[in-house]
Amino acid sequence: MEFGMDQIRAKIQAYCAYQERCHAEVRDKLYGWGLPTATVDQLCAELVNDNFLNEERFAQAYASGKFRMKKWGWRKIEAGLKSKKVSAYCIKKARQEIDPDEYLAVLVQIMDQKAQKLKAKNGFERGIKLAHYLIGRGYETDLVWDALRERGHV
Repeated sequence: MEFGMDQIRAKIQAYCAYQERCHAEVRDKLYGWGLPTATVDQLCAELVNDNFLNEERFAQAYASGKFRMKKWGWRKIEAGLKSKKVSAYCIKKARQEIDPDEYLAVLVQIMDQKAQKLKAKNGFERGIKLAHYLIGRGYETDLVWDALRERGHV
């Protein structure tokens, strides 16, 4: 069943209105519908002009959501944005959405929760396990080790 341009436009607008989308997701969706490059480019331009598609807004929502809901560190958030082909400018703007004091407080909270559950032979082993866990969650290595030292985990 073939769709007309108006139906395709309405479907992609609904797709973008449902939640924030990046350009790559929208382009992949349109290509998945078998549309030619010229049509995809035209529709993307219309979506940007009509404010259905805004990469800066997407990056900010993505960073904020991943940090507040999943408690990801900045390195993991940045890798996720890069995998979605978000521009360096938008990634920089998204980083400003996360308050540094809140970021550090969440890191310490996660560290303390994990430390209570860890079984380790000694303090050094506990520190290593905590560091691996936190770095895996996307927190910066130097920040992790500083927090571990301050809380007496190493």
